[in-house]
Amino acid sequence: MSAVIARVLDPARATRAMVGVLAIMLFLTLLAAAAGIGAGRGAAALGARLSRRATVQFTDADPAARGAAAARTLAALRSSPAVTRARAVPRAELARLVAPWLGSAADDPDLPMPELIDLELAPGDDALPAARAVLRRAAPGAVIDSRGAAVAPLARLLRVASILAAAVAALMVGASAAVVVLAARAGLEAHRATIAVMHGLGATDAQVAGLFQRRVARDAATAALVATAAAGVTAVLLIPAFAVGAGALGDIVALGAQGWSVLAALPFVFVGFAALVARRTVTHALARTL
Repeated sequence: MSAVIARVLDPARATRAMVGVLAIMLFLTLLAAAAGIGAGRGAAALGARLSRRATVQFTDADPAARGAAAARTLAALRSSPAVTRARAVPRAELARLVAPWLGSAADDPDLPMPELIDLELAPGDDALPAARAVLRRAAPGAVIDSRGAAVAPLARLLRVASILAAAVAALMVGASAAVVVLAARAGLEAHRATIAVMHGLGATDAQVAGLFQRRVARDAATAALVATAAAGVTAVLLIPAFAVGAGALGDIVALGAQGWSVLAALPFVFVGFAALVARRTVTHALARTL
């Protein structure tokens, strides 16, 4: 029976081609899944990190009036239950923010600078409206900007990218299933006479399907090893460069323990899925020929 098992599917060129195609499909699936997980976590992290942050800006032309309004508003905001933390942004920090555009002129004490208050809002959707109400009473001319609203377009873009990556991964899985189906049908057609002899010796359709299933599982496992190794090399090469380029945002789009667990499980799921598709394909094909 071992010789029959070895001949059920072509062990040479056809098998190598299927292994190569499956390896490419799984490699692309891993990349798409990693991109989708990173983008999804990035969108969630941006929303959680910045939805409760806001900045109050005072732009009165009179420095004395501007400073008095900032001090009055800071005291009012600190006493409001809608605000968990309020801090006046020092001039030196503002100078560092504008230094990339103004250069050494940013340190000029005569350069007019707005007064800024950095806020951390209390949890809840009513915190920002309550802070605006406090601001209207203390300094009607001041402006409050929600950082969450400022990054909302980026968060939406990350969510769309996550959905697209999931769609690409699903397409890769579907294409892999199609490859397995074609390979199983080709094997059935190529070894129709051998299968007829096996049936004559008492082999059942389930036993024949099991032969195809084991062979496809071995090929898929080989493809998974190749794809996983290639994805690992890609991660080793790209992660350090990405961490440097992303800077402070690197932790936002990191995959996290759950993301890495999903990626680690994908090759095993891929092998099981390929084996199941092969078995069902062969079983249905044999049932139609009876």
